[in-house]
Amino acid sequence: MYQRVPTAVTTRGGSPTDNGDSVVTLDQVPRWSDAESRSSFSYDNEDPSFTNSYFPDPLTAHPEGESSSYGMVSRFPVDHEINSKIYLWRGHPWNLEVDAVVNSTNENLDEAHSSPGLHAAAGPGLAEECMTLGGCRTGMAKVTNGYDLPVRRIIHTVGPKYAVKYHTAAENALSHCYRSCLELLIENGLQSIAMGCIYTESKNYPREPAAHVAIRTVRRFLEKQKDKITAVVFCTTTSTDTEIYKRLLPLYFPRDKHEEEVAMSKLPADVGDENGETIIDERKIRIKPLPKKNIPRPPQPPADLPVSDVGLVRRNSSYLDSYLDPAFMSLIKDPDQRRKEQWEKSAQAQSGWNCAKMLGFGDLGGPPLSAAEEYSLHSRYLAKANSLNLSEIAEMKIVYRGGVDSEGHPVMVVVGAHFLLRCLDLERFVLHVIKEFEPLIQKPYTIVYFHSAASLQFQPNMGWMRRLQQILGRKHQRNLHAIYVLHPNFHLKTTIFALQVFVDNVTWKKVVYVDRLLQLFRYVPREQLTIPDFVFQHDLEVNGGKGLIVDPRTKYVYHRP
Repeated sequence: MYQRVPTAVTTRGGSPTDNGDSVVTLDQVPRWSDAESRSSFSYDNEDPSFTNSYFPDPLTAHPEGESSSYGMVSRFPVDHEINSKIYLWRGHPWNLEVDAVVNSTNENLDEAHSSPGLHAAAGPGLAEECMTLGGCRTGMAKVTNGYDLPVRRIIHTVGPKYAVKYHTAAENALSHCYRSCLELLIENGLQSIAMGCIYTESKNYPREPAAHVAIRTVRRFLEKQKDKITAVVFCTTTSTDTEIYKRLLPLYFPRDKHEEEVAMSKLPADVGDENGETIIDERKIRIKPLPKKNIPRPPQPPADLPVSDVGLVRRNSSYLDSYLDPAFMSLIKDPDQRRKEQWEKSAQAQSGWNCAKMLGFGDLGGPPLSAAEEYSLHSRYLAKANSLNLSEIAEMKIVYRGGVDSEGHPVMVVVGAHFLLRCLDLERFVLHVIKEFEPLIQKPYTIVYFHSAASLQFQPNMGWMRRLQQILGRKHQRNLHAIYVLHPNFHLKTTIFALQVFVDNVTWKKVVYVDRLLQLFRYVPREQLTIPDFVFQHDLEVNGGKGLIVDPRTKYVYHRP
């Protein structure tokens, strides 16, 4: 698919290389330290299209007294070893023969929102693997195989949306994109990476502030991990981006003392912390001095005690308690443990009047979660679910993906009869559900629940349903289109009524009871569902004389004559 190009095609200093689908090796790309051009740092003749009055550059505010660099210490001194690892190249990054290439995409890793042309060059296998990753959060990164590209891995990352009011959050999220890509590069045992500009026009991120963040983040990362990385290639596809990078690279990667001295007066006031992230003064940790108290001197241990016993006496002294701030000490506890304690206290307070518990539905109470607590809870559970092998839960076929309903919404199928409480670890099942639902809850979706023969199983305490719903979060509640319940009985309807009253009146009001398969097929086409044989058999037993005959072997559905 690829043709190697002669060295003469490329030119030095990041000039264009219009080579189509040809492979370009690193020795054909000029190092930044070897570039012949030396920027004059002139900001007077810039292209006016670089700036936008609606999106002022928060990074271009220069410190007072910038007219002279006398007495200033360079924040980015000359480092020839780091400079030798930096490349600037005009062209698509996936045409380079490197270990990894970066793909700027969205949370769902969709082909339509990825770097233009990357999926077409990589082949259909890339999209199939992306569908198995469960999406990616803004500022994070995930890795896939390289497929038809001349690279070993493709690292996918999601850039942030930009708004002037929240520019600091956007800068730090973008910085985290680049740092996550470099961390994944090292974790996978790779050494060279090609990185395009991680921003999209649809997210309104100004080009020049984005370039500042990208370059300074890479510089700070290489200062700590330069022994593990051999090459970082900044790839640009437009003349605008090329000129921006050629002007800004000397600020963070000066090649000689002259560039270093000039950069000291031209660098922005805020170049971030040791990781390149923007510093927020309001969020700095402030340590207050301990209050001065007249504390009696503790009793001295006997002189004949061994050294270990002296330490025990001092460690057990009660006078230290006066220094411990309870509010500070409470932060040391694990957040899940603190939430569990709050849950138990609330349950104890309501134990005398818990109507749900009196009716046999379990403890459906508990304190509500704030949006921040909910997000943190979901993130921790999702991270844990992705780190575990839950194949034994998946093999039980309690929850699995279906096709789409009549309105085009993706369908998640739940089989009640497969829920074997005696053989099921509820905690691992919750992790499996979160992992399976994560790709679906990003947009409207539907749940189909087969309650056929489920009444024969032991029913779990419904308190875990409350917990699961809180972990899935508000996005699940908002994007849930409907829950179609097939073959409901009186106990199930009573349980759902209890969930409407005690748990969530919004989500459980979306339940639609379906008495027979033919009625379900009006909402979800038959070919979009994988239905167990016993569901057909149950439908025959309950509704066989009322309109349907179903062959469990061929899955053929037809009307009784």
